[in-house]
Amino acid sequence: MGEKQFVILKINGEEYGVNIENVKEISEFRDITSIPNSPEFIEGIINLRGVITPVINLRKKFNLPFEQVNKKNSRIIIVNVNDMQVGFFVDDASYVLTINDKDIEQTPELIVNDDVRYIAGIAKVEERMIVLIDLEYIFKDDEKKQLASI
Repeated sequence: MGEKQFVILKINGEEYGVNIENVKEISEFRDITSIPNSPEFIEGIINLRGVITPVINLRKKFNLPFEQVNKKNSRIIIVNVNDMQVGFFVDDASYVLTINDKDIEQTPELIVNDDVRYIAGIAKVEERMIVLIDLEYIFKDDEKKQLASI
């Protein structure tokens, strides 16, 4: 059995894990330029050292309830997804956690469908449960095309 490292994100008070190998950097909140007529989950774009980077609001992508954003704690996680640089706007991302493979359970069959195929599993760490996200599956094919056109 092995272990993997995950960057732990917080959205609406819940913890999610993203494999650290996909994360380029964690940025403090910065101004995001809106894009007219873009999908609702695309918050806008940022200029990250000369690279125009779309920013995805994971709260909207996951259909979670709206909460007022605390920009002081908010972060933009810069990742590579399907050969694209993308930013994920989250409430907080404060630490890296090493999780043993034996502590990761498969996604319950009840919630397995195309809309949530990005859920790679559920990690049980002490008394907490952390939803593990596989970034390769976070976007549907039509969403990938929309992102590529930005």
